Amino acid sequence: MNRKIQVTKYLFFDIFSAAAAWTLFFIYRKMFIEPQKFGIDIPIEFTNRFFLGLVFIPLFWIIFYYISGQYSNIYRKSRLIELGKTIMTSVAGVTIIFFLLILDDTIGSYKNYYSLYFTLLILHFGITYFFRLILTTRTIHKIHKRKIGFNTVLIGGNEKALKIYKDLSTQIRPAGNKIIGFLSVKKDEDQLLNGQLENMGSYKELPRIIAEKDVEEIIIAIETSEHKMLSEILTLLQNRTITVWGIPDLFDLLSGYAKTNTIYSSPLIKISNGLMPAWQEKVKRILDVSVSLFSLILFSPVFVLLSVLIRKGSKGPVIYKQERIGRFGEPFTIYKFRSMVNNAETNGPELSGSDDPRITPIGNFMRRTHLDEIPQFYNVLKGDMSLVGPRPERQYFIDKIIERAPHYTQLLKIRPGITSWGQVKYGYASTIDQMLERMPYDLVYLKNISLYIDFKILIYTLMNCFRGKGNAQLEGSSTGNN
Repeated sequence: MNRKIQVTKYLFFDIFSAAAAWTLFFIYRKMFIEPQKFGIDIPIEFTNRFFLGLVFIPLFWIIFYYISGQYSNIYRKSRLIELGKTIMTSVAGVTIIFFLLILDDTIGSYKNYYSLYFTLLILHFGITYFFRLILTTRTIHKIHKRKIGFNTVLIGGNEKALKIYKDLSTQIRPAGNKIIGFLSVKKDEDQLLNGQLENMGSYKELPRIIAEKDVEEIIIAIETSEHKMLSEILTLLQNRTITVWGIPDLFDLLSGYAKTNTIYSSPLIKISNGLMPAWQEKVKRILDVSVSLFSLILFSPVFVLLSVLIRKGSKGPVIYKQERIGRFGEPFTIYKFRSMVNNAETNGPELSGSDDPRITPIGNFMRRTHLDEIPQFYNVLKGDMSLVGPRPERQYFIDKIIERAPHYTQLLKIRPGITSWGQVKYGYASTIDQMLERMPYDLVYLKNISLYIDFKILIYTLMNCFRGKGNAQLEGSSTGNN
């Protein structure tokens, strides 16, 4: 499977559909709407306005589809769900175009507005969904014929795992899971799949197996009541963009948790990763980039002033660089204004308190107002960070935190942020204990992540900045010796 080629096909036909709908709509307007106003036939002439629309209308639709998540999970599409999404995006997009470009058109009567709106809506939806239906149907047929499959690993080798393996292997219309092996949970009990599937070892080797075998989906074949083991498995999966399925038990069925969209497949429940819907994730990234660009321009005079003050205050570079751990455990270089004396950590990683003599006078002011964070907008532009998210830590301190709280790895599933729920609610941390006290707030953010929550965190962060309520102490491992 080549996802880039598949996305390119959808992009091509979406652009073509938008251009075709706009062209037919332009012709319809010239042939039926304008003659009602002027009382004569209007020649069909493709004006500059038409050609501008031919460029910007398809661009608008592609951006709109991207924001709404139309190009995510490109092989896992349902024709009915896509029908609903295409209807909703068509109505929303055509409404925007209508009020921006069409409302001031020359018309004979107000009824022409209805004609214009519904004509564009029907043309755009009809052409767009026609091509999408063809592409999605072809993909589904390939899945049903087992020409396309998603590398899947079973966790567990008990009776439940054996049953789900047989069900998926004999389905009339396969769901696309290509089971390549299983991982044992209990060595003495997980023997039923031996000889039928490759035993890849213990479930504790899951991260290595995912990387080596290009695993896309996981099916957890243990009782959902085994919360401790389930939590341990999910912790191993927190820094991976993997689709995780569970086998529902009686409680799940009675409580209504077991929901599925496919009729022929086995009843599996999709285990939520607590992340944003696709459209919110795209909007979040667009806002990150837009706000960061604006902030870097807005704070450019402050940037120059602080650079001069930092230089005068102590010897050393203006910008402090340090390696942090970002999304999915990937290291990146974070940038901040230096708020401590140069080479403040000659004895290795070291946390700092509010009375740390290494903090310079201007550094103390910057920490209280969070002005030392300004260069991190560049990290946001690069995609290393977000405006809102758990503060990034150094590997040295992450290892110490994980020793006492293994579920900390869940926070690595999202981009770290310039500000966070934990920082707003708890403040800076200068010890491992304080980091652990702050962590629950960030875990709550992870499970409730939304644009609404992001806006509230940003508002409270700005209020703290203006009031100078930022702790002068070191931001735990999040500031290092800067």
